Formats: sequence, structure tokens, C-alpha cells
Amino acid sequence: MTNTCPLIFEISLFLKMMNPEARVWIYQSNNTLNPNQLVEIKAVLSDFVNSWTAHNQELKASFEIKYDRFIVLMVDESQAGASGCSIDKSVHLMKGLEQKFQINLLDRFNIAYKDGDAVKSVDRNGFEELIKKGLVSSDTKVFNNMVSNYHDYQNKWETVMADSWHNNVFSV
Repeated sequence: MTNTCPLIFEISLFLKMMNPEARVWIYQSNNTLNPNQLVEIKAVLSDFVNSWTAHNQELKASFEIKYDRFIVLMVDESQAGASGCSIDKSVHLMKGLEQKFQINLLDRFNIAYKDGDAVKSVDRNGFEELIKKGLVSSDTKVFNNMVSNYHDYQNKWETVMADSWHNNVFSV
């Protein structure tokens, strides 16, 4: 048994108490992360959120990795708000993860969708092709990585295309 169990318990307990208005940033990998990458990334993220500050104030922060593809950072700003510099630190962290693991986390037109139970992603042109072929429709589950708070992350992040920004950009 590894020593990650207490970390996982601590994170899930923390998430259950997360303020619904907590800020959320979602970074989507263009590839599914393998088990070794996940272990390493979780350790890096744990260190990061435990030392993340804004103007020398500790941020009440956490993270979650969903579907072995999405890195979700959260900050409860009721104690201290995330500043431009602290957000820059998180982007710098994501760039470092990109380089280390040869993944792309910052491409906003890497579009994820569900194909049955599988989560897949394609670029914008690939998504348009899937629509043309009828493989993606307004009922297809997509991931709205533009949600900005924990409540919306819980309730509007994974949604059908008809209820997401995707519907405004792509003609179905």
C-alpha cells in the first residue's frame, strides 16, 4: 500500500467542504495520463496547492484529476483571493508539466467529449469533422472547461453540447 491514500482522503474531504463560489481552473490534457504520470503529477500538485500563496497569504487551495485527463485547480477566496501573480504561478506549473510529460494542457481548442464511457479529445477541425459525420450531436456529452466556480464545475462542467458554449461555436 502506498502513502497516497491519506492524500486522496484528505483531498476528497477537502472537496466535500469546498465553497461553491471557489474559483476553478481546468486544464485538459490532449492525452490520457498513464498511472505513472498520475502519481507524479498528483505529488507535484499536492506540493503546489500546499504552498500556493498570493501576496504572501496562503491560499486555501486544492486540486482534482478527473478522467485521467483533466487537472482542476480550486481556490476558496473567502480567506485570500488569487492574484495575477498567483495565477501566473499555476500557469507556469502547467507549462512545466507539459514539458516534463510531453502533453498539452493549455490548448483551449483541444475539445473533449464522451464517446460512450470513453473520454476523447480532438482539435477544433477534428471536432467539426465529427459533427459533419454525425458522430457528435447536440446530445453528445462535452466538457465545459470555461466554468469558473466550484458550483458550476459540479453542475455544468460535464454537459450535453446543446447546453454548453460548444453549441454557439459549432453548427450541429
